[in-house]
Formats: sequence, structure tokens, C-alpha cells
Amino acid sequence: MMTLPDSIRVFERGWLSANNVLLVGRHDTALIDSGYVTHAPQTLELVRHALPGRRLDRLFTTHLHSDHCGGNALLQAHFGCDTFVPAAEETKVRHWDEDALTFRATGQQCPRFTIDGVVTPGDVVMAGDLAWHVLGAPGHHAHSLIWYCPEHRILVSADALWQNGFGVIFPELEGEEGFAEAGATLDLIASLDVRLVIPGHGAMFDDVEASLARARRRLDFLSSKPSNNAEYAVKVLLKFLLLERQRIPVAGVQALLASIPLVVETNRRHLHKSEEELAAWAVKQLVRGLAAKVEGDDLVNV
Repeated sequence: MMTLPDSIRVFERGWLSANNVLLVGRHDTALIDSGYVTHAPQTLELVRHALPGRRLDRLFTTHLHSDHCGGNALLQAHFGCDTFVPAAEETKVRHWDEDALTFRATGQQCPRFTIDGVVTPGDVVMAGDLAWHVLGAPGHHAHSLIWYCPEHRILVSADALWQNGFGVIFPELEGEEGFAEAGATLDLIASLDVRLVIPGHGAMFDDVEASLARARRRLDFLSSKPSNNAEYAVKVLLKFLLLERQRIPVAGVQALLASIPLVVETNRRHLHKSEEELAAWAVKQLVRGLAAKVEGDDLVNV
């Protein structure tokens, strides 16, 4: 039976939004990750309902992908909470460089928010009356952080480890190292005494050893040929937009993918398909994987 201390509350979200981890202490409250912008009103209501008569004091972001920080602006506006990001992202956020933050590159939205401080790998943060050891977890994102509570052997793993895999290794799409870093992050997680994982997406799980084994097999596959990771990324980016919009005209998929700089660059570097070929391939892959269906003239989320 998976149990959590009373001070930890997890809001498991759909895949468009990252899970939210609410830490409720005697004297202050904190939230790790705020989800995507289109779900921000729901995030706000979840937090308000869980904190009757209290405010959200601090807001932390594991990494600067839009599905993890898209609700920051609304939570700030409502609660006036102090907001913290990974230290390596500080300048990008303060200057709101959407290119460096990859929001523009992925075709995703994130309203501008401000920050009050940063979190650095090696920090120990007290939240929910618990000591959380913050660790660097590069791979999916070069500056991602994971949070580990030794007292209860709980890991907030963001997108470094899910029950059945992990997030796209984005640095490799941009010509930077990512596979070796992802492997080192899995080694780091394996070195911790983890009883329960709260992932960035999906349900909590306690079969940590089996999940790590699945993740290593997945990493071996993705790193065996650069196009494997590239294909995975294109499918994920299209599925994300489909989750956001629910239906997209099939005839519009080509122009949509061509408007996303990261897809264009990924195709140029690794896949070498024409725009028409890429769109047809991506639609076919989502339908084959039961992640979408074609209904009339539209690609529809399932």
C-alpha cells in the first residue's frame, strides 16, 4: 500500500499538465510544478480547495517546460507566492527569453511570470515540515531538478523517471549531449533509497527497480540511433498540441508541424523527410499507437 505523509498531497493531472505536489506545513505551504496554462484555472482551484483559509506561500518549478510552469503566473496573481526556478534558468526567466526557454521552439504557451529566487542542486529545502534534498537530473532537460525526502524515502522525479519511461531527451535534438546524462540520472535515482516515486506525469508508483529497468531499456533504444529519439519527439510534440486543442484538421498538420522550430530542426538533423511526408508519418504514428483517431477530416485526441 502506497502511503504519503499528511503534509504531502499529489494532484495527478492529465498528460497535458504535469502533476502538482502540494506540501502543507504547520507554518507554510509550497507547490512543486503548476501544470500547463490551459489547465491553470483548475490548478488554482485544486490548490485553493486543499488550503482552506490559507495561502500558497512558495511555488517551485522542477524544470522550465511549459507543462510544468504554465500555471505559475495565475498562482502568483492569486496568492502572491514567492516563486523559485532552477538556478541555471534564472537569467532566461528574468529576461523572459522565450527562445532560450524553448516555449517558442516547441509551439507551446507559457504566460510570463516573475521569480523571487532559485534552487540549486545540493540545496536542502524545508517544505511541508520535511527536508527535501534537491538533485540535478539532466537528460530530458539539461537543468531539471528532482526532489528527494530521505525521511520518507519519497522522490519527486519530474520527467527523469516515469513508471514506464521518461520524457523526450530534448538536448539531443538540439545537437547537445543528453543520453549519457539521462543514464547518469537513472544511476543517481538507483543510488537513492526510494520507497515511492511521484512522477511528473502518471500515477505514483513503488516498483522503482522495475521502472528503472524499463527506463534503461528505453534509453538504450533511443540512444542506439538518433532518429529513434527524433521520431519520439515529433510524435510527443504533435500529441501535446492535440491534447491542447482536442482536434486538428488533418490537412493542417503539415503547416502546424512546419511552424514549430524544434520539429523543423529535428527533421533537418535526423529524419530528412519532406514536410508532407513528415505530417503523414506523424498522423499515422499517432493513430497506430491509439493516441489519436481520424474522424472525418480531423485528427482527434483519444
